[in-house]
Amino acid sequence: MNLAVELAPRRKQGLLLQNPVMTASGTLSNGLEATRIFDVNRLGAIVSKGTTLRPRAGNPQPRTAETPSGMLNTIGLQNVGVEALVRDVAPVWATWRVPVIVNIAGESVDEFAALASRLDGVPGVSGIEVNVSCPNVAVGGMLFGQDPKQAAAVTSAVVRATTLPVVIKLTPNVTDIVAVARAVVEAGADAICVINTLQAMAIDIRARRPVLSTVFGGLSGPAIKPVALRAVYQVAGAVDVPIIGCGGVSSGEDAIEFIMAGATAVQVGTATFANPNAPLDVLDGIERFMVDAGVSDVRELVGAAR
Repeated sequence: MNLAVELAPRRKQGLLLQNPVMTASGTLSNGLEATRIFDVNRLGAIVSKGTTLRPRAGNPQPRTAETPSGMLNTIGLQNVGVEALVRDVAPVWATWRVPVIVNIAGESVDEFAALASRLDGVPGVSGIEVNVSCPNVAVGGMLFGQDPKQAAAVTSAVVRATTLPVVIKLTPNVTDIVAVARAVVEAGADAICVINTLQAMAIDIRARRPVLSTVFGGLSGPAIKPVALRAVYQVAGAVDVPIIGCGGVSSGEDAIEFIMAGATAVQVGTATFANPNAPLDVLDGIERFMVDAGVSDVRELVGAAR
C-alpha cells in the first residue's frame, strides 16, 4: 500500500510526505508535547503554531469557547517568536523523521518576507505555511487573504525570500475563494491549504455580553467540515497545485471525503482537543478504507468524486 504524497512537485527538492495526514497549525503547539502522547514520526507532517517576528502574549481571556460540533478561538497568535523557535525548537525537529512545516503570520508583506528568510536553511524546517488570515495593518486591517492582489503580494514575497516549499493557507471569509487561490498559485505557491477558521461569535445570555474577549473568533471543528469540503472541491477544479484539506477532519472517512474532493493531504486540528490520538486514528482509518476498497495507492483517490 502506497500512502506517500508530494506537496511541492514544482520544487526541485519537493516536499514528500510518507502519508497524507498532517496536524493543523496551533492545535498541537509546536508538536513537542505530542511526542509524549503518540509517535509523531508516523504522520505525514507536523505544522507548527503560528510564528511571528517577535514574541506575542496573545489575546486576553476568555479566548476559547465550545460550540455545538466545534469550538471558537481567539488565541491571538501567542508564540515565542521566530528567533526562539529557531534557537530552541527547530533543533528538536531536526531529530525527527517527520517533516515540520512552520506556519508564519505577519502584519505586512515585509514581515512575511522577513520570517521566510529567517527560516530558510534552518535544520528541522521543511516548509512554510503562510497564514493570510492576518490583518494587513498597512491597508486598515483587511485580511491579506480577503483580497487576491494582497494574497498574491504576500505569496510572491515569501517565495522570493526562501528556497523552502511554500503553502498558502486560505481564509474562508471571502466572497470568492477561487479567485484568491488562483492569485496565489500564479504568484508561486507550491500548495494551498483550504480552509482556515470561519469568523463567528457566541453570547453569554446571563452576562449579556459576548463570550470571547475579542467578541469575534474563529470557528473550527466538525461544524465547518461541509464548508471546507465545498471550498476544497471548488479550488481543486481551478488550480493545478496540491491542496491540503482542513476543517472538521476527525476520522478516516472525513479524510477520504476531502481527498475525493481533490485534496492531496489533510490536516487534523480541533479533533485533537477531544482525542489527542486523532491524527493517528485518521491515518488508521484511511488505511482501513483503502484495504476494504482494494485501493493500493492513495493518489488514486485524489479527486475521485469530481
